[in-house]
Amino acid sequence: VDRLWYGGGRPLRWLMPLSWLYQAVAEARRRKAWTERHQSLPVPVVVVGNITAGGTGKSPLTARLVAAMVAAGWRPVILSRGYRGRSREYPLRVTGDSDPALAGDEPVMLAQATGVPVVVDPKRSRAAAHALSQSLGDVLICDDGLQHYALPRDIELAVFDASRGLGNGALIPVGPLREPVSRLTGVDFVLVNGADGDRDGRLAAFAGIEHPGLFAMGLRATTLVHLRTGRRAPLSELRGRPVHALAGIGNPRRFFDMLRSLGAELRATAFPDHHRFSQADLASRAGEWLVMTAKDAVKCRGFAPDNAWYLAVEAEVPDAFLDAFLAQLDASARQFNDARHMRTDHG
Repeated sequence: VDRLWYGGGRPLRWLMPLSWLYQAVAEARRRKAWTERHQSLPVPVVVVGNITAGGTGKSPLTARLVAAMVAAGWRPVILSRGYRGRSREYPLRVTGDSDPALAGDEPVMLAQATGVPVVVDPKRSRAAAHALSQSLGDVLICDDGLQHYALPRDIELAVFDASRGLGNGALIPVGPLREPVSRLTGVDFVLVNGADGDRDGRLAAFAGIEHPGLFAMGLRATTLVHLRTGRRAPLSELRGRPVHALAGIGNPRRFFDMLRSLGAELRATAFPDHHRFSQADLASRAGEWLVMTAKDAVKCRGFAPDNAWYLAVEAEVPDAFLDAFLAQLDASARQFNDARHMRTDHG
């Protein structure tokens, strides 16, 4: 996929008619969802997503936004599709102890990382209705789902990987785009993971994209966590240490590069995104540490060997972005309150 979508040219250009069909179907589904969707919800809805296939850092950004909202006095609830989860009943409340085979790996990881309520449902509008009926919070944040138009939204954020960008600029299957680049004119913020911004993290342009809400973002490693005991170790433990790194994420190269930058002597094994790990996958050589992502760790904690660790990371975003995001969130809440008062006055 990296070579075909993110390398030079468009080697799959002969599939261009399928790209046109993909775009037509996507636009038709979008129009249908917007026509049939319910009225706006009584609380602000934030959607973190992307227009490219593959990992861009959406989940760490979601966790960072949740932390900012909690610090500002909000009570956020995370909504997720629960990709590859196999629950027979939805909506599904998820905690840090939930089975990722039922709930999906990312929802369990986010529940562990944030401590806020997480609701999983392939129909995100149903997850939203459940969160509201149970009074779980006063703002909903959807991890992924930029293309899930049945869910009303007040703030949209699109995340890109700086090293991959738009790839070859074509739609699936010729390229990595889920929607045309013009879709970004409708989002509120564009975050570029791994970009070097100015002093305040603002970017003038990215891959030919100019947007008033364009900001740089980064991922920072914070600590190592032992899978079986939860014991934490400093990052300095990686320096010069033989490490077998495992990653079943959308962009494993970024994880491997981070470990190399921390001084690990790396042997890397990449698996497909959302891979269902088995004990056989966690093999290592004598003297090696097994190091994986937090997303993979939630699936391996029940059978992890004693040398297994995960690398905890945090999204770093500029204060200027957080200020703008929280200001827009407050503005959305004021609109709901004003509308509520108008209905009360007319009543």
